[in-house]
Amino acid sequence: MEKLKRLGKLLVPYKTALIWGSVFLVISSSTNLIIPMFIRDLVDVVMVKKDLSALNTMALSIFGLFIVQMIFSTGHNYLFDLTEKRVITDFRKNIFNHLHTLSLSFFAKRRTGEILSRLTNDVTTVEGFVTDLPATVIQQSIRLLGGIVIIIYLNWKLTFTILVLLPVLILYAKTYGKRLKFLSKEIQDKLASATTIIEENITCIPVVKSFVRSKLEMGRFSDAMEDSFQSAKKRVAISAFFGPTIGLISFSTALALLWYGGHEVIDGSISPGELIAFILYATIIAGPMGSFARLYTRIQEGLGASERIFEILDTEGEVRDLPSATVMPRIEGRVRIQHLHFHYRSDQEVITDLNMEVEPGEMIALVGPSGAGKSTLVSLLHRFYDPTQGAILVDDTPIHKVQMESYWKQIAFVPQETILFGGTIDENIRYAREGATDEEVIESAKTANAHGFITECPEGYQTIVGEKGIRLSAGQRQRIAIARAILKNPRMLILDEATSALDNESELLIQEALDRLMKDKTSFVIAHRLSTIHNADKIIVMDRGRIVETGTHTRLMEHKGLYQKLYTLMSFQMKQEVEPL
Repeated sequence: MEKLKRLGKLLVPYKTALIWGSVFLVISSSTNLIIPMFIRDLVDVVMVKKDLSALNTMALSIFGLFIVQMIFSTGHNYLFDLTEKRVITDFRKNIFNHLHTLSLSFFAKRRTGEILSRLTNDVTTVEGFVTDLPATVIQQSIRLLGGIVIIIYLNWKLTFTILVLLPVLILYAKTYGKRLKFLSKEIQDKLASATTIIEENITCIPVVKSFVRSKLEMGRFSDAMEDSFQSAKKRVAISAFFGPTIGLISFSTALALLWYGGHEVIDGSISPGELIAFILYATIIAGPMGSFARLYTRIQEGLGASERIFEILDTEGEVRDLPSATVMPRIEGRVRIQHLHFHYRSDQEVITDLNMEVEPGEMIALVGPSGAGKSTLVSLLHRFYDPTQGAILVDDTPIHKVQMESYWKQIAFVPQETILFGGTIDENIRYAREGATDEEVIESAKTANAHGFITECPEGYQTIVGEKGIRLSAGQRQRIAIARAILKNPRMLILDEATSALDNESELLIQEALDRLMKDKTSFVIAHRLSTIHNADKIIVMDRGRIVETGTHTRLMEHKGLYQKLYTLMSFQMKQEVEPL
């Protein structure tokens, strides 16, 4: 019941439409119950009076009731179905917006496909359940209870019925079914576009958060969902007309048969037709019984899907602003790390009692074997995670006490694996700062050594990079990412150095761009190349979550500790890469 109540709250903003839809539904269902009584009277007129004029009048009256039923059924279907699409559209927006409030730990613990499934398949399951449940209960209850009362009144012994489907009904359903199938495919295609945005945001969430572009992504997703809603609106219009028209054809066919049978009764060819009224009521009673059986199954499916969705909505971000959080002042770049501890699992500490002091403008190279905790440290510096113990202070301000967006606006993160969106080069660079001019975008690209290859592209800055930048080389992708960081003009840089696994020319161009980007800024670089190590003001050597050595390259080489071993290994690997050339 708790889940049903939460789903019911989704309908509250649209209660006016639902109330009118319910009124139309009651009128339509009541009309459906009245019609067999008119048919009984029609047959009685035929049997007793044998008056063709009265027969024609009664037939027209019943046809008028069919029209009334069709009008109110159409109104009910349209209001309920359109409300359903509107509710689900808003529901998807709310889930997507909520995802942007969650920390990176949420995405690290779940597979992308699982999250997408909850936003697509599970929401689709709920979609056919939210408004269909109350509508089915109202409609089928009126038909079932009303039909039972009436049929007992007419003849309590009659309890079974046979429904004959006419070929014209099948032909009509087939014709409109093709149109509905086409619209359904169109809607799925548009939903696929929205799903792509979801996947990009989940994959690129560090960049989205770092550049504080959640509002932009929410807008993109909202536009895609609204586009899908417009197609769904067309399907709703057809569906709203389709069901009542099927009913009109069915009852019109029954009326035609009764009219023809009436003539036969008048002629004395068949027995009286009063049985027809009972058959119709038996049909009305049989329908709700099957509907309630199917409804139970749908309720279980809907509750199962809603449970998975509410699990996401009930999750809160582990990293979030404190109620007393203040705006981060302009960063000068002094960083102090005090007794830092962190773990992803309580039984396996990743960072242990780490202490560090960095002066403004210094370039810090982080070196260490795989699993030493380098990537975790830069994630903590960026405040993608909060430490389990200890504190990180920037300019003597604990970063967990400031508003995250005000902090993220002043730092830039350039990962080793370049993250680009599937739009144009211009859009990817401009992502760093809303309202940036074309001149600023071009200047950033020039500083990043990217302007040259961009102008050689067929569409220049409007060239589509493809999903995750697949149409560009690794070096080109990285230079665009650096241009994006330059346009942001950050006060502090966090780099997972990206010159590894690149050709020598690309490495040189990117290293030049990085040097320009890091000028006069406090920078933390996970070092993979010797050039970065040589240029560092201070080298931090990590092993098993601790700092084991600190100093310049010369001092650490003289110490002949872990750094000297790692540097020797790097030198050997570099030599192996160069020798074949």
